Amino acid sequence: MNTTPLLEEALALKLAPKERLQLIERVASSVEREIEAPPSGEEQPEEHWGKALNRLMDEIGPIEMKYPEIEGPVEWVKHLRAESRRRRLGDWGEQGTDETE
Repeated sequence: MNTTPLLEEALALKLAPKERLQLIERVASSVEREIEAPPSGEEQPEEHWGKALNRLMDEIGPIEMKYPEIEGPVEWVKHLRAESRRRRLGDWGEQGTDETE
């Protein structure tokens, strides 16, 4: 059994010269992409999410907080909730009460 004709067909040698050249260019570009890509066994480790977050925070810059003079986080949240409630519901005669739900 002669494999030469089968090999010629597999290599597309029966194509016109221009088509063969295009085929060669496609094969070469696919090989180039495979060479540039890291081998599947040696994948690059993903950046830790904490490092990505720190980089993002550096890009954003400093964040302005409302009421930086309130140091306690619980008091700060209570103040924001009371302020939000006053904006949403109005005063309704409850002056001086900053109770939270």
